[in-house]
Amino acid sequence: MSAKRRTPAHRWGQVLAASLLLGSTAVLAPPGTATASPLGDGLALTPPMGFNNWNSTHCEADFDDALIRGIADIFVSRGLKDAGYTYVNLDDCWALPQRAPTGDLVPDPVRFPHGIKAVADYVHAKGLKFGIYSSAGTKTCNPAGFPGALGHEQQDANLFASWGVDYLKYDNCNNQGVGAIERYTKMRDALRATERPIVFAICEWGTNDPWQWGKGVGHLWRTTIDINDSWASVVSIMKSNTAHAAHAGPGHWNDPDMLEVGNGGMTATEYRSHFSLWSMMAAPLLIGADLRKVSPETFEILGNRDVIAIDQDPLGVQGVPIRSGNGLTVFVKPLANGDKAVALFNENETPARIETTAAEIGLPQASGYELRDLWAHTDGHTTGRISALVPGHGTAMYRIGADRHWFQQPPALDGAAEVELSYAQALPVVAPGTPAAYTTTLANLGGAPVHGVRAHLSGPPDWSIRATSEPGTPLLPESEEFRTTWQVSAPPGTPPGRYPVTATFTYLTPKHGTLTTTYQSEAVVPELPVLGTRYLSDVLWLRSSNGWGPVEKDRANGQRIAGDGGPITLRGVTYAKGLGTHAPASVEYFTGGSCSQVRAVVGVDDGRTGAVTFEVWADGERIHDSGVLTQADPAKPLNADISGAKAVRLVVTDGGNGTAGDHADWADLTITC
Repeated sequence: MSAKRRTPAHRWGQVLAASLLLGSTAVLAPPGTATASPLGDGLALTPPMGFNNWNSTHCEADFDDALIRGIADIFVSRGLKDAGYTYVNLDDCWALPQRAPTGDLVPDPVRFPHGIKAVADYVHAKGLKFGIYSSAGTKTCNPAGFPGALGHEQQDANLFASWGVDYLKYDNCNNQGVGAIERYTKMRDALRATERPIVFAICEWGTNDPWQWGKGVGHLWRTTIDINDSWASVVSIMKSNTAHAAHAGPGHWNDPDMLEVGNGGMTATEYRSHFSLWSMMAAPLLIGADLRKVSPETFEILGNRDVIAIDQDPLGVQGVPIRSGNGLTVFVKPLANGDKAVALFNENETPARIETTAAEIGLPQASGYELRDLWAHTDGHTTGRISALVPGHGTAMYRIGADRHWFQQPPALDGAAEVELSYAQALPVVAPGTPAAYTTTLANLGGAPVHGVRAHLSGPPDWSIRATSEPGTPLLPESEEFRTTWQVSAPPGTPPGRYPVTATFTYLTPKHGTLTTTYQSEAVVPELPVLGTRYLSDVLWLRSSNGWGPVEKDRANGQRIAGDGGPITLRGVTYAKGLGTHAPASVEYFTGGSCSQVRAVVGVDDGRTGAVTFEVWADGERIHDSGVLTQADPAKPLNADISGAKAVRLVVTDGGNGTAGDHADWADLTITC
């Protein structure tokens, strides 16, 4: 989308009015004027972008010199540097546990045999910048007890500057009760005294409301607890960070923590949402995955320059929700040239249509608007409507602005392929040998008709897919939609899994000729129930979500990676079979109407401090609730009648005291079919 058509100074009044409408109290400058950092150093005028190793390596052995040099190489070779990623940062565990006799910090000679300056020099030689970690306490946060900077601020700042450090992440552990403002201000002053430009990242987890005082002390401040590689964590942190939007701006950013994109705990759809939401919130974009090991899809997400441009927009306004309900949210972010960025966010697990209009998001009335889809990288025009069928845990993201020449773009279309669901919020299940009903829809959002529309639905080669209504129409007028129904069958014996189902539409416009647009959907093929009684840990689930770490089979949840929990143990009794979860958790199974009973023994895992409830849902209806259980309660038998249900969901919720320690065991968990 060209920016030159919407950059006159008179548009500044519209941007300012919209930002005030969205609740921003930041002092904004008109487009084209220089915006200074509150610290007066010109740093971090847009949110910092780069890498930090913590989310992928923690203090494990693969955090070393080779990793940091490898990331710098990949930033250059894979185009991430050109996309705006600048900082290559170390986290905790880079030093020895004891300072040198001089009081200086000592790099770990195993991890960094050539020292820190050599690594920084390598990063700088690539045209990148280098960052390091410390804590505003006597020790850092790792239990090994690496030295913090409390009482050594100027000495450590001088050392960092001598090494060529460009960015300092300053944590909050072992702070000896000294006030946060005092501790962070002292390091700010120490960094200033070095006369080296160093971005200062305040990492006190939002404990002391840093958004209230961080402006002028640091360039960014953490607003929440640490992120983890789960959907629940991303959503919770996003909601907390959004509340502080008014405090963000050039040189002073809210930091909802580093990116988890590529670490493997979420789906590609969830990672795209994570990246979209962080960009809408003008958040620092610090990659937390080991880029030596990630998939090509991870690079596609992290390298999306259309989305990065929203994060890096020089106006520096943090986007906010303008409408939210039932897990569906419309986010808006004003941009420097008068455009708006719009994100349609679906927190729920199943697809949902989300709509907004140019008027609702605060754009001036116009005969037409140019609309760019930032994930499809396509341009179109709309008379003002923005609409998308957003997949579960998905985000559609657009850039929109009024344009006198809107007619030069083809009409924007909203297409979809939807399955007839067995109950609200169900997955698009296609059981082998049982036909499922799909509907394709193409809506014309533009101000001109399209002609010769043809719909086509495709899936795996051996599937049967046939139209049960007319797949074409000679004319699709503006503001109307065209539907076709389909019957989709997976052959008997199809292995369980998720399979792509693709809706393709061809159409004609007088100016652009024949065009094609494609929309991805999916079918979920379940494992069919087996007659008799089985342990559910031996059955493939349809989907699962978990508060911390993955759902574990035949082990308790350990919060981080698969297999890191101990045996399932309830009140001194160890169980060989079951599921280990952590609130909030949900695990769903396909039962196809042929199962009758779920049994288990449930409770908080021994040694934990949580409070949880265990629920069983059948086809979207809750049929069992254990009530609140804590570690002080005896293990509780669970017996739920699931007769006739097509799907059964096991749910763990927080018992009301927060989710710390909510390790919830489903011991001896069986299903009878």
